[in-house]
Amino acid sequence: QVQLVESGGGLVQPGGSLRLSCAASGFSFSTYAMSWYRQAPGKEREWVATIGNSGGRSNYADSVQGRFAISRDNVKNTLDLQMNSLKLEDTAVYYCKLHSGGGYWGQGTQVTVSS
Repeated sequence: QVQLVESGGGLVQPGGSLRLSCAASGFSFSTYAMSWYRQAPGKEREWVATIGNSGGRSNYADSVQGRFAISRDNVKNTLDLQMNSLKLEDTAVYYCKLHSGGGYWGQGTQVTVSS
């Protein structure tokens, strides 16, 4: 069955960096586009970035454009999100999503940006 397991979250100061990873299994990873989403306390889940199945195309929310970079390794079946110049408002639980059928989600990893 489909499994998506996020890791790499933690506590970081404003201006710092974190790299999130999502380990995928149970499906043909290289076939599907993948995305990162996030959900801050009291807010709806919002889209962060998407990458095409081959990794050649990516799109970003305006709020993270120029600071975050999505990437994938179709050999290791992993999806990454490099987050730089983190801001307080980036605090959220970050989820990876498989774009197949109704969509599949991981359990999320907490990112807290605080001084």
